[in-house]
Amino acid sequence: MKENIESLSTKVERSQIEWRRSKVAELDSQGHSQPEISRILQVSIGTVNRDLSILRQQAKDDIKRYIDERLPEKYEKCLVGLTAITKEAWNTAHNTEDKREKIQALSLAKDCYSMKLELLTNATVVDDAIRFVSGKSKENLKSSTEDNNEESNEPDYDEDEDQLEEEKATEKITINQVF
Repeated sequence: MKENIESLSTKVERSQIEWRRSKVAELDSQGHSQPEISRILQVSIGTVNRDLSILRQQAKDDIKRYIDERLPEKYEKCLVGLTAITKEAWNTAHNTEDKREKIQALSLAKDCYSMKLELLTNATVVDDAIRFVSGKSKENLKSSTEDNNEESNEPDYDEDEDQLEEEKATEKITINQVF
């Protein structure tokens, strides 16, 4: 009975934290400062700062996961689809007697070639992004096993906002480098 109450209490607490973080994200996206968010939600600035830090890390993890797991598949689907459309456009151009239909089919084939060329020439960007994410994942795994007993690199949540702005700018640069 006591375990059920503790389990329910933990679930309620998690739900409250998730709700608060969603509100922190919402208010932050609306341009509110951390002190404003703190006042609106009636929590400490340190809590807001910690929530924003956790939300940033979750966003980074989501981007890394997408680049690593989904982007190559989506990229390949685009190439396969463009190849199928190009083939059908050429079939239509060869088999039609209508000049307008033939010109439209050839125009579609030309557009498909342009799109494929763009995708293929940007393949290095996709490869670089995947390599970057894979490399960072390996570095993080390696450093976490080596630095198990060292002090955490998490930011001090009671520091002033200037440091947070620098961290945000650094994260934006990192994300831009990935893409």
